[in-house]
Amino acid sequence: MTTLLDVVLFLPIGLFLLVLLIPREMGETIRIFSTVVSIIVFLVSLGLVANFDSSQSGYQFVSQFQWVKDPNIQYKIGIDGLSLWLVVLTTFVTPIAIMISWKGIDFRLKEFHAYILLLEFCLIGIFVSIDLFQYYVFWELALLPLYFMIGIWGHGRKIYSAVKFFLYTLSGSAMMLAAILYLYSRAGTFDYEVLLAQISSGALPFTSLEESLLFWAFFIAFAVKTPLFPVHTWLPDAHVDAPTAGSVDLAALMLKVGTYSMIRFCLPLFPNAAREFAPWILAISVIGIIYGALISLAQPNIKKLVAYSSVSHMGVIVAGIFSLTQHGLDGAVYLMLAHGISTGALFIFVGFLTDRKDSLEIKDWGGLVHSAPALSAVFMLFVLASVGLPLMANFVGEFLVLQGVIQAHFVMGVLAASSLVLSACYMLWLFSRVFYGERIADPNKEIYDMQPREWGAMLPMVAVLLWLGTYSQSFMPSISLANSGVMKLVGTQVEMQVQRQEPAMPGAIVPINALPVNAAPEVLGAR
Repeated sequence: MTTLLDVVLFLPIGLFLLVLLIPREMGETIRIFSTVVSIIVFLVSLGLVANFDSSQSGYQFVSQFQWVKDPNIQYKIGIDGLSLWLVVLTTFVTPIAIMISWKGIDFRLKEFHAYILLLEFCLIGIFVSIDLFQYYVFWELALLPLYFMIGIWGHGRKIYSAVKFFLYTLSGSAMMLAAILYLYSRAGTFDYEVLLAQISSGALPFTSLEESLLFWAFFIAFAVKTPLFPVHTWLPDAHVDAPTAGSVDLAALMLKVGTYSMIRFCLPLFPNAAREFAPWILAISVIGIIYGALISLAQPNIKKLVAYSSVSHMGVIVAGIFSLTQHGLDGAVYLMLAHGISTGALFIFVGFLTDRKDSLEIKDWGGLVHSAPALSAVFMLFVLASVGLPLMANFVGEFLVLQGVIQAHFVMGVLAASSLVLSACYMLWLFSRVFYGERIADPNKEIYDMQPREWGAMLPMVAVLLWLGTYSQSFMPSISLANSGVMKLVGTQVEMQVQRQEPAMPGAIVPINALPVNAAPEVLGAR
């Protein structure tokens, strides 16, 4: 039975094929067609939100049929509260990535727009796949569009950066493929739900060594894609040399694939290993947070500074995941969405600056607030979001993550919180130098203010940024319900630090004993 999710998944690949049929000479038609149809995909995806039941756990909009009989491979898709918003984020960012490329991309337009739609198809496929083999196919296929986008339409050392990106992520994926095949050899199925049921019931037991090896095979692949320190070195090169749309898709969408997969696979499939190695991964994440922030402080290039800031922010997300607390997981997922909007917007602004002047060296900029006040004001809004200002999207996610990390490990939580101070340092330093520094004239370039096309791309992102920051309950119930299911499978209990006191007199209120933050609703009700 075909569901709305099937339509959302296959609409981009159908449009990809239609773009390939448009004659190469009709460049303007290709731009308009790609923009309009990608907006249509986004509007269709909103139907998933409208019909999603936030009170129901498990997958919804499930569609399934036998793909290959031997080996047993199925086409099986569905969404829950974890994947729903990432699918919508993908369909939301794609038309914006196309729109901002109208001026920056002026050759081989048909192939460029086709690759963007193909990437959208692959990313949606990753977020909705329930069959592990199908998931792996989408995972690997997603490398190709970005590889060609960097290698063809990039600049600088674009071939080097494209090959480095491809080899890094492909190498990590090889270990995951081996682990998937081992799981199939033991269970006889790639079906994620069946595997999960067998593992949870004890029907598919692993020795401690087996589970540890399987956990790391999956985790390393996801850590490279995230990317997590110290396997992050492909990211700055890819960002700096990619076209603006490639950087936006990379920061807003591709990086989320790794952290999404950690929650989806590493924690539920290998709960014992997740609990065992969580302190080590938490420590690595905190190192990455501080490292990324300090390197950002030393960057002379605007785009590389924003790229290294992503290393720091993604470290915060991984720390929230491996705090193994409800607050940490909720904050990590929320921060994925917030980072997708705020950092994606920062890369868009870097593209706007490139349209106005060829250099992205900070020393070549200054006094932009005088010639482009509107650009300066909107850029400042996303800078404040990136540093975690209250009422902005990032604040909600970072607050919950830090709360979860502090519950799990106080010292690590304090160290992770340093990211708030360090991010304020490098982002405000960047803004002051570029927009309020000494005015630098360039006789060859006109520094103009925001254009209608640029407003069209940024206003939706501003609206979503403020919506995420001020009305989190639009998103949080479905996210929390999905994460509570993960917490139940992992079986961790991190207690709130609440001191029990005896009442001074009959009838006095007694503070309750600490309850696990992931306590089941019936436990909370019984108290």
